[in-house]
Amino acid sequence: MQLTLDLTGRDVLVTGADPAARQAVRRYRAAGAVVSRLSSPQGGPHDGPLPERPFLVAAVDDGQPGWDALLGRCRDTGIPVAVEPAAGPAGHVTLVGGGPGTAELLTVAAVAALRDADVVFYDRLAPYQDLPSLTSAELVDVGKQPGHHKVSQSGIEELMVDAALAGHNVVRLKGGDPYVFGRGGEEVAACVKAGVPVRVISGVTSAISVPAAAGIPVTHRDVSHLFTVVSGHAPLTEQEHTHLAGLGGTIVVLMGIGTLHQLAAGLRRAGMRADMPMAVVERGYRPGQRTTIADLGTITSAASDCSNPAVLVIGEVVRVAEVNRGCAEAEAELNRLAASLMGA
Repeated sequence: MQLTLDLTGRDVLVTGADPAARQAVRRYRAAGAVVSRLSSPQGGPHDGPLPERPFLVAAVDDGQPGWDALLGRCRDTGIPVAVEPAAGPAGHVTLVGGGPGTAELLTVAAVAALRDADVVFYDRLAPYQDLPSLTSAELVDVGKQPGHHKVSQSGIEELMVDAALAGHNVVRLKGGDPYVFGRGGEEVAACVKAGVPVRVISGVTSAISVPAAAGIPVTHRDVSHLFTVVSGHAPLTEQEHTHLAGLGGTIVVLMGIGTLHQLAAGLRRAGMRADMPMAVVERGYRPGQRTTIADLGTITSAASDCSNPAVLVIGEVVRVAEVNRGCAEAEAELNRLAASLMGA
């Protein structure tokens, strides 16, 4: 059960050893609470004066014996007790896949990692707008845009490693999945080289989720039993065009607007038919999401005003989405007619 409480100006007693409680203290202070500390069941010289009757006791599970009696007395006198997880070991990095850009598609593990972070380095394709409600950590924008990298890749890796070596729990929040064109392997290697513990939390890749947002399945029985994911940042070679055209199935291209002309022309030269259906899905799961559908021979002109972030989908599965969309629209129209007749 999750409850939302207004803690502004409320006295909150956070119990637990300092290393384990540091993030809980920060979270409650960020929520506006007046935080007092009790670092051991017997108290300690650095624990300040305690409120006579706190609004809430936040009990951090630090593994120390002796807390049960204190917390039991709090409950007996009607003071609510919230059990808080202990902070993880200091000085590590977690690469978190943020999905296509909506907090609704963050995994449970991703939300937990963000909650426990001391600093978050985030990309522009991650759901960064929701971070203030997900973490009380320091937020650092290291996102790249076409032609403008405010922080280089090596600079990002240096920031991550330095923060972890300084004893912080670091989250590197990336759009999609860290290992799908996310340079996650490079960032893991940088941490390993520096002796920093690192783990990876997979994310929902936009290669699957963004087509789904447009109603396009990347595989469909009797239509496509395979799909290939391609980076659209740089033009493909003629050999790659030939390979893709010969594979069959569905082709998914990430961030491919800049190379759309070369891709369409190359696939045509490689023998793919001009009437192969193709979709461009812009800003999947974000405000202004838009889908442009044409065929391989006309997609360049049809998508002339499209822009990244976008996912390109090439294959017969695009027709499946069009059929399903047509059925849904027809059903909606029938429902509207039925409602109007009943009203008459």
